[in-house]
Amino acid sequence: QVQLVESGGGLVQAGGSLRLSCAASGRTFGTSTIGWFRQVPGKEREFVAHINWSSGITYYADSVKGRFTISRDNAKNTVYLQMNSLKPEDTAVYYCARRLGSWGTSPRVYDVWGQGTQVTVSS
Repeated sequence: QVQLVESGGGLVQAGGSLRLSCAASGRTFGTSTIGWFRQVPGKEREFVAHINWSSGITYYADSVKGRFTISRDNAKNTVYLQMNSLKPEDTAVYYCARRLGSWGTSPRVYDVWGQGTQVTVSS
């Protein structure tokens, strides 16, 4: 069974950058899709971006397109989320998750989740 561990969150000023990491242990990602989601208290978990592990094809939410970049490192079995031009509204707990197969923006189709990492953007 694969396990996911996020890291890289923190406090940053508006306009700054952070890079989140999602490291897998237990098994490799294989043909999975790895997604990043975020959640603020009282709101539903929101899709941010995903990448198909085998093809490298990516997809982004409109709210982060052009600012965030999702990528993968096959050797390290790790997925990254580079976040640039951060805004206060990007403040949330960020989660990575695994979906067997391709595509998916609903958190319901992802079956393995990390513990989350807090990102706080100050104005």
